[in-house]
Amino acid sequence: MAEFLTGQVAIVTGASSGIGRDTALELARVGVRVVLASRNAAELQALATEIQRAGREAFVRVTDVGNPADAARLVDDAVARFGRIDIVVASAGQYIRGTIATRTLADFEASLQVNFYGALAVIQAALPHMLAARRGMVVAVSSVDGKKGLPLDGPYVAAKFALTGFMDVLRQELRGTGVHAVTILPGRVDTPMIASLDVPLISAKISSRRVARTIVRCVRRGVGTEVIVPFLGPSLLLWAHLLSPRLADALVRIFKLEGVELSQR
Repeated sequence: MAEFLTGQVAIVTGASSGIGRDTALELARVGVRVVLASRNAAELQALATEIQRAGREAFVRVTDVGNPADAARLVDDAVARFGRIDIVVASAGQYIRGTIATRTLADFEASLQVNFYGALAVIQAALPHMLAARRGMVVAVSSVDGKKGLPLDGPYVAAKFALTGFMDVLRQELRGTGVHAVTILPGRVDTPMIASLDVPLISAKISSRRVARTIVRCVRRGVGTEVIVPFLGPSLLLWAHLLSPRLADALVRIFKLEGVELSQR
């Protein structure tokens, strides 16, 4: 794997914490030069220092992916620095929780701006470079929520469904171009984004490093696909939903898959 990926260049958004941070570390470990993007300058610099101390290369670009101009500058700066883009990992995310009746239009717009449009802006800016080189991998970190919605996750679900659908189309449109698209569909992940959420054992949080390692394996294989992680539990829920949405809804209720805010216990 190291020989295959050594020297390639990856843009990783949401790199200051969670899945993005661990993905940047895992890519760097196998020789990828990483462009670290998020709004948190201090955390990005700390991550870059950690990567550089391990003898790998990292470039920090403070970026608000919700701003299309900022996303475009991120790609331009990456190309100016390294002359190429081989991998894009769109991992930046925002979790807005609450019943649809109590959420505002602004809540949905905010979720879409980061979780969907933020990924879209970076991917669209990077695609011309990848298509010209006839190589590359686009990885979007969506969610099982992008296939089956859970109560209280309305804004997040709306954005992740949009992202999953977009990637479904992109994967097909890229066929034969040398560029591939992978959609990662994690279940609950132990990240700061849902640190205050207590979930049932059947939907236990997995580590962000586990998701990151899955992403690196997908990049190594170089094949467009959708990947659910962990596979078994979420897959059973999605199969139940295909067979009968009412059955899947019942499973969500029985197992309380939406979880509970720790502050409410």
